[in-house]
Amino acid sequence: MDSNDDIEDVSLFDADDDVSRRSKKSKIRHPVASFFHLFFRVSAIVVYLLCELLTSSFIACMVTIILLLSCDFWAVKNVTGRLMVGLRWWNQVDDDGRSHWVFEARKVSAQGGKTSSEAESRIFWLGLITCPMIWVIFAFSALFSFKVKWLAVVVMGVVLQGANLYGYIRCKVGSRKNLTSMATSYLGKQFLRQTMATEDQAAS
Repeated sequence: MDSNDDIEDVSLFDADDDVSRRSKKSKIRHPVASFFHLFFRVSAIVVYLLCELLTSSFIACMVTIILLLSCDFWAVKNVTGRLMVGLRWWNQVDDDGRSHWVFEARKVSAQGGKTSSEAESRIFWLGLITCPMIWVIFAFSALFSFKVKWLAVVVMGVVLQGANLYGYIRCKVGSRKNLTSMATSYLGKQFLRQTMATEDQAAS
């Protein structure tokens, strides 16, 4: 009778531990960083879309968008990436005067736990990937609609946000060699899967 009670208690405590782990994973630990991770880049897109309705001054719109993009680049590169996902990248100059890029990922603790939550990771990568894609769409739109004056602003958005995206992908994946092998492996799997599907259709 006592042993059954002990087993039930352990099971209950394990369930409580699972619930607490899930709540920690889904909890946003750095709300301010999460807010500013999206604020500057979303604000730049909104200003770009609405600037012609809000004001007739192209210079004012351009300066506002570039300031927002610059603030976003600095915040994402130096603050939000380190706090939200434990990644950072920077340029380092050696004693010899040679410049090289450093891509770093936070090491997992001895207990196997992570300091970043899944909710913050989703917010970080969603904002990091989606916004540069939107600026690429703006670039093609400005090019094909012959809005030459906006092309410089849009290219600035693609370059600044694309640089952060590339830097953090390098941090996440590793070296350029690992990135290339990962892409090659993915394309190989897709080709093999498509070939097998074609053979199955031909056999049937």
